[in-house]
Amino acid sequence: MILYATAAGEAESELVIEKSRFIGCVRPVQGRAEADAFFAARRALHRAATHNVPALVLGEKGELQWASDDGEPQGTSGAPILRLLVAEGLTNVALMVTRYFGGVKLGTGGLSRAYAGAARLTLEAAGVCDVGERALLTYRIDYGLLGKLQNLARRGDLFQIEDTVFGAAVVVTLASPSENADALAALVADISAGKGELLSRKTELAALARR
Repeated sequence: MILYATAAGEAESELVIEKSRFIGCVRPVQGRAEADAFFAARRALHRAATHNVPALVLGEKGELQWASDDGEPQGTSGAPILRLLVAEGLTNVALMVTRYFGGVKLGTGGLSRAYAGAARLTLEAAGVCDVGERALLTYRIDYGLLGKLQNLARRGDLFQIEDTVFGAAVVVTLASPSENADALAALVADISAGKGELLSRKTELAALARR
């Protein structure tokens, strides 16, 4: 089940306009504290910059949206970045664009285009992924069953083999979209004739696909 889309990972890009350097950096985050720590680290890295402009969207439905112009004319920097994040349908994401002033004023329209352009380049560098719930089912099985599971994992999209531990028996962890968990459990029960021992079953958030 897909819950939301966000940046696929942390990425950075740079755009030069009229000798001003615009350095964007984005990363997926799970809450305000993580976003604030990311912004603080970027400010420390670029403490000599003219402006460090942050924007973030949080919550599965993008309930929290925030940005700051960090001294740029009101509405010319943070707002264009935030509009881009919202327009792309992203959440749980923090993006900061750092500006080193090059001596040429860009005007309000030029500033808005520059910050939005830097943010877009940064998102393109990171890529976008869908995040959803997946189920992790861990079984203890006989060695003879492992080959069957490996073949099924290669042939279909019901599950993937996440981890395998070899001992007197095989302990294998199967990963599946959460909505397929019951079907996966039924499959293992069927092909093992009920002899596959379920050790644990849990759900977690995970990147399901990259766009």
